[in-house]
Amino acid sequence: MTEEAILQGCLRNNTTAQRELYQRFSPRMLSVCYRFAHNREDAEDMLQEGFIKVFSQIHTFQNKGAFEGWIRRIMVHTCINHLKKNKKFNESVDIIHANSVQVREESVPSIVQAKQVVECIRLLPIGYRTVLNLYAIEGYTHKEIAEMLDIEESTSRSQYTRAKQMLEDVLIRKKIIQKPKEKVNWLGIASGQ
Repeated sequence: MTEEAILQGCLRNNTTAQRELYQRFSPRMLSVCYRFAHNREDAEDMLQEGFIKVFSQIHTFQNKGAFEGWIRRIMVHTCINHLKKNKKFNESVDIIHANSVQVREESVPSIVQAKQVVECIRLLPIGYRTVLNLYAIEGYTHKEIAEMLDIEESTSRSQYTRAKQMLEDVLIRKKIIQKPKEKVNWLGIASGQ
């Protein structure tokens, strides 16, 4: 089935088209949910909730941009709402030391898709992980993140800075990257991340 045929079928509530849409996009969307979730069960709950929204809102897709991108945005917002609804985000926000953290920009690997790195991201506290995912992977601005999470923009920046530092520490500890031998270009949060 073509993407257009799937879309048209879903608009008519055709179960074959809905099943095809789910089978085609659920593996990629599960990995999106998995990056935000505490465990696989939570990720699967987020995925199911997200696809319910996709099917109920499919009439709002206007063929502006990629269909997959539209689905992905719904999944990201579903994950955020799930975290907020279950108060998992607020319970794990730890920004006491975030203002003093300094991070080398080069220390964060550009290969975020790599399974090892994704697993290391999942080890971060959920507040840090959420902001890191939204900013570094999904491409939202700190202003957009602040609005989505009902936090200050400076809190988003601080959490992102702390998340990068914690991720670097985890990657070094797991020997995925090497500890730098010398200090280079340490950046503070005022550097405009």
